[in-house]
Parts: sequence; C-alpha cells; structure tokens
Amino acid sequence: MQKITPFLWFDTQAEEAVAFYLSVFKDGKIITTTHYPENGPRPAGTVMTIAFELQGEQFVALNGGPGFPFTNAVSLVVNCESQEEIDHYWEKLAADGGEQIQCDWLKDKFGLPWQIVPRQVWDWLRGEDPARVQRVTAALWQMEKLDLAELERAAKGD
Repeated sequence: MQKITPFLWFDTQAEEAVAFYLSVFKDGKIITTTHYPENGPRPAGTVMTIAFELQGEQFVALNGGPGFPFTNAVSLVVNCESQEEIDHYWEKLAADGGEQIQCDWLKDKFGLPWQIVPRQVWDWLRGEDPARVQRVTAALWQMEKLDLAELERAAKGD
C-alpha cells in the first residue's frame, strides 16, 4: 500500500467517476468497494468508497454527499512523454462538460482539476537558466492545452 493516497469526495458520482477514469487511463483497476451500512448517513447498500488504481497510483473515491466540491487548490498532474499523450489526456478528461483552463489546467466533468504537462517542463522551469524559465513561463501562459513543440522552441530560445 502506498503511504499517501488521494481521497476524492463526490456527491453521488463515485462509481461513474471511477468508471470514467478507468476508461481514460491504461492499466487501471478497482481494488475494493465498500457500501454504507444500515443507519449510515446514506441509504444502506449504496456505494460508500471505491479504492482504485490508475497507472500504478492508488486513489479512493467517496460518495460523501454534497457540500465539498473540488477546487483548483488541489489538482492531479499527469506527466506526459509526447504531444500525442498530452492530446489524449486533455481531450478525454475535458470531454462531456469538462472545462479547459489556462496553462495546462482543466476540470473534468466531475469538477476535478487536472494538469496535463510534458515531463520536460519541470526541467525547463528549474532556476538554472533564468532566461529559459522566463521564456517557458511566458509560453505556458499563452496556452490552454500545452503544445510541446512550442514549449521546446521557447526552452531553446528559438
């Protein structure tokens, strides 16, 4: 078991959300499902939690009820190897009512914030070359879905 596991609070959509995430990411699976008992805060027998795995990372989805929507204060980052991977995750996660936001951010149809990022961006934004950091940051702020080729040009100073 991993030491830290993101716990995602949904109103009543935990099952739908997990099915959606498993359709987007390869190598995902449901680990366990728990149900509300008699005299619980939700109807007995309804799904309480679903522990699941995406790309080797574990999560728990809770049908906790209304009152605690997701915010941009916490997001899930997907580090991508190619533009094709960026395109795949961006298009799938933003589909069916998701919201595209500036600078690699989006919210999926459940309101969960994601960042779809080429893994190279972390190297480019280190402070070793302040001019490169400035160019890449400026390029990032001009985009919604990230364009890897454009970011590579900015990193090189082209």
